[in-house]
Amino acid sequence: MSEAELTVALGDRSYPVVMGALSGLGARAAACLRPGRCVLVTNDVVAPLYAAQVIASLEGAGWSVEQVVLPDGERNKTVETWQGVVSALLDHRVERRTPVFALGGGVTGDIAGFAAATCLRGLPVVQIPTTLLSMVDSSVGGKTGVNTSHGKNLVGAFHQPSLVYAAVETLDTLTDDELRCGLGEVVKHAVIADPEFFDWLDENAPRILARDHSALQHVVIRCCAIKAEVVAADEREVGRRAVLNLGHTIGHALEATLGYGTLRHGEAVGIGMVAEAWLAARRGSASEALPRRIAGLLNRLGLPIDYPGISTDSLLEAVGMDKKRAHGRITVTIPHRIGDVRLESLLPYDLLVAAQAVSGAQEI
Repeated sequence: MSEAELTVALGDRSYPVVMGALSGLGARAAACLRPGRCVLVTNDVVAPLYAAQVIASLEGAGWSVEQVVLPDGERNKTVETWQGVVSALLDHRVERRTPVFALGGGVTGDIAGFAAATCLRGLPVVQIPTTLLSMVDSSVGGKTGVNTSHGKNLVGAFHQPSLVYAAVETLDTLTDDELRCGLGEVVKHAVIADPEFFDWLDENAPRILARDHSALQHVVIRCCAIKAEVVAADEREVGRRAVLNLGHTIGHALEATLGYGTLRHGEAVGIGMVAEAWLAARRGSASEALPRRIAGLLNRLGLPIDYPGISTDSLLEAVGMDKKRAHGRITVTIPHRIGDVRLESLLPYDLLVAAQAVSGAQEI
């Protein structure tokens, strides 16, 4: 399969997003950063699968590699884990030009990126996402951080990578659940910006679920292009970039209420999208066909559309902790139709219909 590439345009901090074979990583990294000492941060699931290939590619291009291995999983996305990575970087006597290579899914990328952002007040970072979720979303855009007991990603920093390098071959070892998790964010991108892509996903769901490499490459590149355009226009989420939070206001509240790791992030985002679309329908800004259409595609891709039995009071309480709140109100991304989403400032209680929809009561 041929290599594919696009650019996140941020002036002198622009960087490429490349899809290629793992064997080509070292050379592409050397084109962005001067080869020398580096630290590979990965996790105990990905390391046995791909660390040796990555190290061989880097060493072949002139890099000297140290390795830090983290425990896998959302439950480990904590301040304590981040602190451990920073300590390990300092133990390896990193300098300000020592890059961190983050090999893994979104959790590893977020922790390693946050450690790179804060150690010595900023080290270069290269994101090497190995899950569909991280390829289409978290590896691009520079958001890094960890969770706390108060909510998801409440401690973090914006820190753009020098390179994002995604190898579609790493998706072959994902579990079916992890692949579907990434598809929640894929649908989100289509709902935000591209009706034609939404239709393509509906038509090609069987190819995607069968892990057809050409279909997956198209998915990743299209999603990254959508996100790159939004990020280039609003890097630090002071306006338009907040549209990327479609499904996340309710989705993050659901994750916090259930406990991190109970639902995968993409599953929670999918449920959140359907709930927020039902909110739009009940507010009169969308037709009832919209949440049904989104739910239909999610179902086709094997994703849940609700979580029966969830407490709406608990969800609304978690919504009140959302990091996008200001003056008691929360900026929520509301879909009006496929390809048309808008930012609205709401009180937490305004989301009652969405919270009720999560429990399966769409027909309210």
